[in-house]
Amino acid sequence: MTLSQDKRAASGAVSFRISQVAVGCTLLIAAAAATAQQQPQQLETVTVTGIRKGIEDAISVKKNNDSIVEAISAEDIGKLPDASVAESVSRLPGVTSQRNKSTGKASNVSVRGMSPDFNGALLNGREQASSGDSRGVEFDLYPSELLGSVVIYKTPDAQLVGQGLASTIDLRTARPLDFAKRTIAVNRRNQRTGVSSGAGEGTGDRTSLSYVDQFFDRTVGVALGLVRFKEEGADQQKFNSWGGWNVDDWVTTKGTGSPLARAGQCADMAKTDATIVCGTTKYKVQGGFTADTESSTAQRDGAMATFQFKPNKDFESTLDFFRSKGTFGLKKTGLEGAIGGNDNGAYDPVGVITNYTLGNGVVSAGTLSNYKGVVRNHVEGGDDKLTSWGWNNKLKVSDWTLIGDISQSKVTRDSSRYETTAGQPGPQSNPNLGSISWSGFDGGNFTSVKYSTSLNYADRAVAKLTDVNGWSGGASSPQAGYVALPHVEDKVSSFRAAARTDLSFGPIAAAEFGVNYTKRDKVRTTQEGRLVIKGGDPYGVAAVPGSGTAIAGTTGLQVVSWDPRGSLGSIYELGRKVDADILNKDWTVTEKVTTSYAKGELDGELFGLHYRGNAGLQIVNADQQSTGFNVDRTTCTGNTAATCPGATVGRGTSYTDVLPSLNVGFDLGDDQVVRLAAAKVLSRPNMGDMRASLGFSLNNSGTPILTGSGGNPELKPFKATALDLSYEKYFGKKGYLSVAGFYKKLDTYILRVPTVFDFKQYVGAATPLPQTGPYKGSTMGLLDQPINGTGGNIKGIELALNVPLSMVSSWLDGFGVQVNHSSTSSSVQLPTSGFSVESVTPVTIPLPGLSKKVTNFRFYYEAHGLQVAVAQRKRSDFLGEISDFQDNRQLTFIKGESIVDLQVSYEFDSGWLKGLSLLAQGNNMTNSKFQRYSSSPSEITESIKYGKTYLFGVNYKF
Repeated sequence: MTLSQDKRAASGAVSFRISQVAVGCTLLIAAAAATAQQQPQQLETVTVTGIRKGIEDAISVKKNNDSIVEAISAEDIGKLPDASVAESVSRLPGVTSQRNKSTGKASNVSVRGMSPDFNGALLNGREQASSGDSRGVEFDLYPSELLGSVVIYKTPDAQLVGQGLASTIDLRTARPLDFAKRTIAVNRRNQRTGVSSGAGEGTGDRTSLSYVDQFFDRTVGVALGLVRFKEEGADQQKFNSWGGWNVDDWVTTKGTGSPLARAGQCADMAKTDATIVCGTTKYKVQGGFTADTESSTAQRDGAMATFQFKPNKDFESTLDFFRSKGTFGLKKTGLEGAIGGNDNGAYDPVGVITNYTLGNGVVSAGTLSNYKGVVRNHVEGGDDKLTSWGWNNKLKVSDWTLIGDISQSKVTRDSSRYETTAGQPGPQSNPNLGSISWSGFDGGNFTSVKYSTSLNYADRAVAKLTDVNGWSGGASSPQAGYVALPHVEDKVSSFRAAARTDLSFGPIAAAEFGVNYTKRDKVRTTQEGRLVIKGGDPYGVAAVPGSGTAIAGTTGLQVVSWDPRGSLGSIYELGRKVDADILNKDWTVTEKVTTSYAKGELDGELFGLHYRGNAGLQIVNADQQSTGFNVDRTTCTGNTAATCPGATVGRGTSYTDVLPSLNVGFDLGDDQVVRLAAAKVLSRPNMGDMRASLGFSLNNSGTPILTGSGGNPELKPFKATALDLSYEKYFGKKGYLSVAGFYKKLDTYILRVPTVFDFKQYVGAATPLPQTGPYKGSTMGLLDQPINGTGGNIKGIELALNVPLSMVSSWLDGFGVQVNHSSTSSSVQLPTSGFSVESVTPVTIPLPGLSKKVTNFRFYYEAHGLQVAVAQRKRSDFLGEISDFQDNRQLTFIKGESIVDLQVSYEFDSGWLKGLSLLAQGNNMTNSKFQRYSSSPSEITESIKYGKTYLFGVNYKF
């Protein structure tokens, strides 16, 4: 197998290729295993620190667990391998991450080709709240400096509560009594971001303090951690194409130089120009574009505290606290506007194209008249706060160990989104409208077309704050901007009681019984409204404050720039909007989940092979309720509370699931293990899909019928039957080789489709019903809502090799390699209509989150205090997820990427500098772009160059 990195052509970027020689060396390791095992005493004398300590600790977790797991462990106190949890775990076999579109940092984690929503997320074994509409935990709320390890359970067992269909990710903080002595560490890192991005660079810093100590003859342990992170993000130049439009009925000409026009214009133009002949020829032009330069700010403060009390071998009490508070801001300045579809009635007159060049059905160059460009100055921000605590007690009474655990996790998030528009004011009769010209369009290269405008949008005499295009309905509903203020609050409270005892009952060596009760309350509300220029004139204008300008994304065009915060009241009035779509964003979901479980630990012999593992059963009872708003759209006469009233509604359901699980590992001798696992697994629905809110109206297009859309409080979970097989060869605790295969049969999958629904309880006296057709006078209709549909299967194979090269030769002592590759496929084809997907041509989409190929590589050297590592993570194209302009989740196709990171550090191990280490890191060294496409990977609709990130740090441990 040859592993290589795609070449990236980027100015100033360094191209890396994984050497075939290095890969060849790794393939020699299996052959050298026997030799290595003949030298155990020599290997055991090595003092393990840094990179190798983190690797060996993680290998021990994997080797000793009864389930199939992957793990990462801190190289030292307060030092996970990467700056974020998502980056660290995305290097593990079968695991990958999606970069955040705004920051370029790894965020959402996919395991085994499945959506991030299919992962259960725990902190010290306890279920965690989230700040979004889904259950997926935002890993950036958990600073890596506060964590000691992360374990990903690919196969569950019965005592694992809060599990996911794809995996369960358990974040773990340090346990002070596991340390041999008092340890204190201070970390400081400074960073430069956006290097070689072609835009302005950013800066940032991270500071952390870790303290671990033991008292009273090691019966009391304390672990404390503090971290602060600040960042002024680099400028990011972005371009988002609206795709290409095949516009019918462009005119053909008898002569040359006549303008091109669309259907509806041709006849009028022919009356005044005898050279014009109306035809049906199709020519492809750009639909339009949005080009922004974005800059972000972020700050996060985190704190962790763990207290352990273990007065004797029979009792242990552990109290955990975790707190994280952050702020995030994003400023977008840019230009957008239609080209192939510039027709917005009274505000935006239809333009014609002159000076055009035609070829292969494409208008490769031209000038469009009546172009109304929209200058965007948008500010988004948010404040979040996570508070999580848990208290665990273990008491041994005779042959039984009694366990009690109580915990709570709470997240609040307040966000704001201010959008302002500037440009040419007035109706289409405005004589001062400009034009836009382009060149170099070949029908698919949307992101590399060159543009120029006749008007200078950086001139405040040209670009005025106004309702440029009448996007909210025109003169009757002016909108010179928009504001949205969503609020999310999520609280998870849990209690667990369990008892464990050793047994001697056939193959059952121990048994555990328990019950876990979880209550979850999630609330989402929003306030939204139109920004209207004071005075209420639908064509009203105001001067753009200040004198700043900025470049509109990758176009190179200059536009006016300003910060709209604080302008409400001085420039704008608020026209609050209350309509069906907005009220549908207000909801509450409450869950009460009781999980009873029994697990037997297995230890026996079969066919001459020793085995160990576990078998168990969970019985999960769920009671879920939701409240929301019902809006009869037919009775709405506007978008205010008075003109579009909503009535509070509530629905829910309860159900029980039975989840058996089995994990068995067979010892083949010579440190070889074959693991078998089978289980029924589930993931609960996104809580936004469970909302009771709905809106409906009478649809008279075609057959008259009541139609509506909304959530579904009666949703059942995603469910699957999972089978796993793994072969693992360990080389002591120094390294391992593994081959794993998995198969999941998705018994049910949630998608949004129209279903037959009786609106009887929501129909009012003023609601019109169908007057003709088969549904005459009927309250039966169609509701577009999430439902439990049928699934399919997903299967894959994972290969991993993690070894020190000293196993090949003593000359290579200090060198090591980690490489893994996963190949995943799925029979699941989902209807595009059942999801919120960016405009695509296919009627079906693949499984969200699935990259067919994922490869990770890390080559390191560590000896005499020096540490050097180069790492690459690579994934193929996939269907990812972003947040759209309405704060809704949207699926989008994301092009595969390859990211290379470097790390160099040196630790002084003697003298008065002992304990001091210096660190330098380089992330995204190939300047890999984030690219989105619609229907074909060759038609890129958005391309973002984040640049490289350099970090320089110092750590002192004593």
